[in-house]
Amino acid sequence: MSAQAPDHRFTALPGRPGKVVAVHLAYASRADQRGRRPAHPSYFLKPSSSVATSGGTVERPAGTELLAFEGEIALVIGTTARHVPLDRAWEHVAWVTAANDLGLYDLRAADRGGNVRSKGRDGYTPLGPGLLDARTLDPGALRLRTWVNGELRQDDTTSGLLFPLAQVVADLSQHLTLEPGDVVLTGTPAGSSVLAPGDVVEVEVDAPDAPGAPSSGRLATTVVQGTHPFDGTLGSLPSVDDTQRTEAWGSRTAAGLSPDPGVPRLTPALRDRLHQAPVAALSAQLRKRGLDAVTIDGVRPLHPGQKLVGTARTLRLVPGREDLFARHGGGHNAQKRAFDGLDEGDVLVIEARGDAGSGTFGDILALRARARGAAGIVTDGGVRDHDAVAAVGIPVYAAGPHPAVVGRRHVPWDVDVAVACGGTTVEPGDVLVGDADGVVVIPPDLVEEVVEAALAQEQEDGWVARQVADGHPVEGLFPMDATWRARFDAWRADR
Repeated sequence: MSAQAPDHRFTALPGRPGKVVAVHLAYASRADQRGRRPAHPSYFLKPSSSVATSGGTVERPAGTELLAFEGEIALVIGTTARHVPLDRAWEHVAWVTAANDLGLYDLRAADRGGNVRSKGRDGYTPLGPGLLDARTLDPGALRLRTWVNGELRQDDTTSGLLFPLAQVVADLSQHLTLEPGDVVLTGTPAGSSVLAPGDVVEVEVDAPDAPGAPSSGRLATTVVQGTHPFDGTLGSLPSVDDTQRTEAWGSRTAAGLSPDPGVPRLTPALRDRLHQAPVAALSAQLRKRGLDAVTIDGVRPLHPGQKLVGTARTLRLVPGREDLFARHGGGHNAQKRAFDGLDEGDVLVIEARGDAGSGTFGDILALRARARGAAGIVTDGGVRDHDAVAAVGIPVYAAGPHPAVVGRRHVPWDVDVAVACGGTTVEPGDVLVGDADGVVVIPPDLVEEVVEAALAQEQEDGWVARQVADGHPVEGLFPMDATWRARFDAWRADR
């Protein structure tokens, strides 16, 4: 009888794992992206048949669209762990390596949180290529990076974990026995997104501050298109909605969706009327309705003769901190996602806390905004490549020029959230109007009422100005008394 051929799926490991346990939500950056921070870790199981090695392929099944990567740090258990205390838990970890916890969001609804079908498919747990000796590593000083087609997409460290690695091991050991060879996937940071056939995703775990900077090497996986269809007579078929698209891509913006489906877009007719209304008149009407804090202060237009009208999309920059920029500033970060996600008629509003000590964008991103059909950009920070941005022609309001890149003072943090810009709050979907006087923010439910009142007031003010120009004194005319009001009403009735 011939010897059984070795199973190459497990060549990166000491053997076939008895079980693969994965953490649902573990990094602060991912939790913030999802808008929820769990108080305790939670887990799910993946079959060992999903394990694969570096250099292989993974299939996006026929009829699906949302295959997403999740770069992770994998722990390989070395000795049996059952009811181990926190301070002894790391002793039961033998090796550390890179993992890609691939998932198919098209099947998440059918799984109802179990992830059996969405994450348990063959090849959906690549591991390797090298094993790092856990005894030589500080579990709080590991780095995880993920690239897609050579572009850095994830960059975080275990200092950003909500639950330290040893806590995960100790907690799991309260509930089940971790046996030698078992694998624990410890969660993914922000930056996970959707893959397409032909994409190559690479994951690396290293300890950059340890002697020799040990590394797992890059775990590489290529996506291929599957051809075998699902049989709907046997079970649930793949299905997606905007919620799953948002979760898979990382944000509504990245998924190509509007920031808030409940906020109506401006109609062409309403947009035209806003173009006719001066910002001063709109501001006055908002004040009459009790809204004073609606102007974005401290910004100036690059083109004073240009009118700005559009619907707000937002980008939040937090104060610069080197470790945070290392985790959030690389790859397709929040700044780049914001510009890539703009739609026709959008105005990108950037919160820079009034700090103009660096640029918040430059000419390349201004060109991207114009190509997407955006209506303008408003930032209470600086603009880099000032003259080149002005030459792009898109309406821009900024605190001033500055030659430095964004990382000098800011960390790109989040998109399509409420931001503070120039002393006022702007929500996605708010309407912005700007001219040489400045920029005003109008709540969407007040737009039609405010613009009609502003245009009516402009007509009245124009008539008053002509009377003053003809030599009439302002007393009784501005504001109008009953006599002048009757004259104005008669004039308007004749038109």
